[in-house]
Amino acid sequence: MPRGYISIGSNIDRDKNIPASLQALEHRFGKLIVSSIYETEPVGFSGDLFYNLIVGFDSDLDVKEVAQQLRQIELDRGRTRDCQKFTARTLDLDLILYGNLVLRDEQLQIPRDEIERYAFVLEPLAEIAPTLKHPINHISYAELWDKFDKTNLKQKRITPSWMLTK
Repeated sequence: MPRGYISIGSNIDRDKNIPASLQALEHRFGKLIVSSIYETEPVGFSGDLFYNLIVGFDSDLDVKEVAQQLRQIELDRGRTRDCQKFTARTLDLDLILYGNLVLRDEQLQIPRDEIERYAFVLEPLAEIAPTLKHPINHISYAELWDKFDKTNLKQKRITPSWMLTK
């Protein structure tokens, strides 16, 4: 059964949308492996700060079915599909890894390039899957994070108030 990893982000009603997304993901996929939450500055536009995190889950569903489930959760939380790439959003759920699958088609890219491009994806992934190796370059996520240029890092680990009540 492959383990999938999902990058989660929100900067609109993030204290409602992130917990709701975790609940929806757990309902659909079962037990989740959840990283810390990182507060990050927007990339490519000015706006409110994001919450970003990574969750892992095990599933025997087809990868396209998983992607469809993620799209539905986004829509359920008010996401519109007509928005530009770099804009504020209620919820962004991206399947970044699915086992050792390498897939490039018009609908899906796995592994996602964002893993190596953005600290808000790589740091939480390295936190929960440090020894896991990237399916293309075969370097562990901990090693990728160690080598990542942190010169202008604009994120920090936080504990939102809704996590304190758990």
